[in-house]
Amino acid sequence: MSFQQEAEQLVRQLRSEGIQDERVLEAIRQTPRERFVPPSLISRAYENNALPIGSEQTISQPYIVALMTEALQLTGTETVLEIGTGSGYQAAVLAHLCQQVVTVERIEELALSARKLLTELGYTNIEFHSGDGAQGWESHAPYEAIIVTACAASLPEALLNQLADGGRMVIPVGVEPVQIMYRLTRQGEQIRKEELCRCRFVPLITEN
Repeated sequence: MSFQQEAEQLVRQLRSEGIQDERVLEAIRQTPRERFVPPSLISRAYENNALPIGSEQTISQPYIVALMTEALQLTGTETVLEIGTGSGYQAAVLAHLCQQVVTVERIEELALSARKLLTELGYTNIEFHSGDGAQGWESHAPYEAIIVTACAASLPEALLNQLADGGRMVIPVGVEPVQIMYRLTRQGEQIRKEELCRCRFVPLITEN
């Protein structure tokens, strides 16, 4: 089976599991996941599972990538802040769906390899930064959407402060073994909180 056929099969599976946004499914279809996993795991690239990428980090399960992306409710005009570049896969999916992705990665090695790969793949609307993701990236705030791909022990105040009025943030929160994925929506000074699902992510490490 070719990678294209495997991608089609994955999209059908995601649709059957409840992902409804056709733009999100098309972004998954168009993003070559085999390029974002270690060579030894290429044969497993389109499994609906998280896979290790080194530095004690993972590339998220495609279903979780699709669920989080769908929950952001992107229309194509947004600047999206991503916390945790990792392999670059989530940033690539987002880049199909918004105006600009600003992505922050704490681990320098991962930040550099993701930048190299995404540049090779021709993505031009992703801006890369290295740093403490829990602090966000103030210079482009406020953001219409924020996505956090590591689990915070509690809601990072800096990220909430960088969320635009009407903006959505999708973030896993909790301490093992209970982690919950939330969508937070800013409504003026109020934050509306919705539980999306139980999940399992590597921890969000902050230097402060």
